[in-house]
Amino acid sequence: MTSATVHELPDAVIAGLERGTLAPYLGPGMLSLCQGATPPADPVALATVLTARVSVPGKIKNRLTAAAQFIENFKHRKTLVKAMGEAFATPAVPSPLHQWLARLNAPLIVDTWYDDTLRNALAAARPGKNWAEVQGLSQSEHFGTWTGGYDAAGQALPDPSAAATLLYKPWGGHAPAGNFLVSDSDFVEVLTEIDIQTPIPQPVQQRRSALGFVFLGCRFNDQLPRAFTRQIMKRSAGPHYAVLADEPTRMEARFLAEQGITRIALPLAEVAAALTRQPLAA
Repeated sequence: MTSATVHELPDAVIAGLERGTLAPYLGPGMLSLCQGATPPADPVALATVLTARVSVPGKIKNRLTAAAQFIENFKHRKTLVKAMGEAFATPAVPSPLHQWLARLNAPLIVDTWYDDTLRNALAAARPGKNWAEVQGLSQSEHFGTWTGGYDAAGQALPDPSAAATLLYKPWGGHAPAGNFLVSDSDFVEVLTEIDIQTPIPQPVQQRRSALGFVFLGCRFNDQLPRAFTRQIMKRSAGPHYAVLADEPTRMEARFLAEQGITRIALPLAEVAAALTRQPLAA
């Protein structure tokens, strides 16, 4: 199997994002667009930050979920949550692309990293209205409850389905409540159920049925993001696109082909510049 590759930004991507028929799906690579200091911008960098705070065996120092599990097992869950909170306490300044995405009338935005950058961009662009957030919850802290909803002010929102834009953070996030799926056990709990879609909130399942996804700042060179992406995409309408300048690994190429994702072989910064030059309708 091979996936389609294009070497320029298709007009259909720009139009789909503007019309709300394509949903942005963000990864940690989005932080590369931000000026100044940023939180850890990939799993290895985050593992380095966590293991600088709490000593772990050398063989797992660069393996985020294993290092997090060691901290949870031997130093308590609260220590892990505190370390995660500190790692993401200093916010990044939203890039022009974050700001552009926040002004879209997107029915769904998926954000698979722990930083607050897109949340802060939404708060600035649309203060107090028209958007809400759903975050994945760790079963070790919220047993039996898979997700938590929050309004634009960060207050608990039991039913976020009425929001015009829904920000979905399946791995949790720093704000507003310090929810983090990061340890091996966190992900095992979710992956045990994700095939039958239990951890994926109903508003996300409903909205994706009319959407395709545009992957920005994402890599698929690890089993974990592939597993989540596959299940979040399930029963979505398509088409799907991934901005991926680097030649994909064998497993990435296989995944792109399997999921029918067209690769846009351009640097993320170049795509960001092209998108942010697009005027948005009032």
